[in-house]
Amino acid sequence: MNGFRKGFFAILLAIAFPLGQADAATSTFDGIWNVRISSSSETCGNGATVAIGINNGQIASSSAAVSASGRVADAGSINVTLSTGMKRAVGFGRLSGTSGSGTWRGALCTGTWTAERM
Repeated sequence: MNGFRKGFFAILLAIAFPLGQADAATSTFDGIWNVRISSSSETCGNGATVAIGINNGQIASSSAAVSASGRVADAGSINVTLSTGMKRAVGFGRLSGTSGSGTWRGALCTGTWTAERM
């Protein structure tokens, strides 16, 4: 039984060590980001700005009016879902240093977004 415990402990360490490194890598994007959302369609609106927060690679809204969720990967690729009321949009793109950009799509609209770290 003692050999089983040592083996089990070794497996836990092997699993935990890479996960700890992944968290450290994604934390380079932690902070508050100002995201400008654009659409080429007048019916979809244009020029909305949303503040989102990133903590350990997890995305959360910094606004009570907009709910944000998603994840930033180690290399900066990002996927995010924004929703307010019945409206929902999904965005994809990349963060690098203090800026980022990508595309988004909703039920009837599409567009682009840019981001700056605050």
